[in-house]
Amino acid sequence: MQLSSMTGFARNKTDFVFQNKKYDWVWEIKSVNAKNADVKIRLPQWLDMLETDVKNICMRVFSRGTFNVNLMLEVENTNPVLKVDEGLLASLVDEAHNIYNTSPDFFAKPSPVEFLKINGVVKAAENMPDDEETAALGKVLCQSFEKAALALKESRRQEGAKIGQALQMILAQIRENVSAVREISKKSPEKIKEKICRQIKDMVEDAGISEDRLNQEALLLIMRADVKEELDRLDAHLKTAEELLAENNPVGRRLDFLCQELNREANTLCSKSMDIEQTKHGMALKALIEQFREQVQNVE
Repeated sequence: MQLSSMTGFARNKTDFVFQNKKYDWVWEIKSVNAKNADVKIRLPQWLDMLETDVKNICMRVFSRGTFNVNLMLEVENTNPVLKVDEGLLASLVDEAHNIYNTSPDFFAKPSPVEFLKINGVVKAAENMPDDEETAALGKVLCQSFEKAALALKESRRQEGAKIGQALQMILAQIRENVSAVREISKKSPEKIKEKICRQIKDMVEDAGISEDRLNQEALLLIMRADVKEELDRLDAHLKTAEELLAENNPVGRRLDFLCQELNREANTLCSKSMDIEQTKHGMALKALIEQFREQVQNVE
């Protein structure tokens, strides 16, 4: 059994050095259940071109789920290029000279070192990656994201195994109730006939109704209460459910549809019931099928 859940979380931490810059990043990917596949991505603006590649990886690895993808990236320039704001420096020098020339006795002669310490005069030059660097970084980022996606897939499989065990237990309980209804239905014809005779006797001591008429009425009710077809369909649906749970492909949609069919047959069992015990088992079936459906909602 290779069921996969649609909920899970994974992350991948990697670094990459290109010339004088070191990139450190963490991919985080979280998934929740959904009818289709939906990928929501948060990337640094200058890496928006990776969005299509990230979505394609998700679509290749998964078939269903809502995915929230987040990239947290830091850049460290190991050999930064310093740049002097010459315009700002010239303005500061002129202003300092004016102050010094106005009152030379009160102020010391300005030192070049002091100017360089002023905020904004010297700063690391912006060094945006060129096409070659961006392409190399993008390739490594995509490889790293694929590892995160595969880790999420494994997480979803582990959760899916737990769901599979729960579904098997529920199916076993459904089978028990179906078998119980089948045994009850075998005794229904005789019980229905006895019930009709008792009701007529209670209403009229001597109704003057022939045995043939009683048999006709009993036969009509027996035909209305016959649930053999419903039980046979339930058995067939349960067999299909077992087969789906044994598949290695995504089966969530088909299991969800099967729940509707199971519920339809359980409703019919309850509506046709003329026995309190059959009604109890029919209601138990409906509750179990709902539990089955709730678990199936999270199966890929």
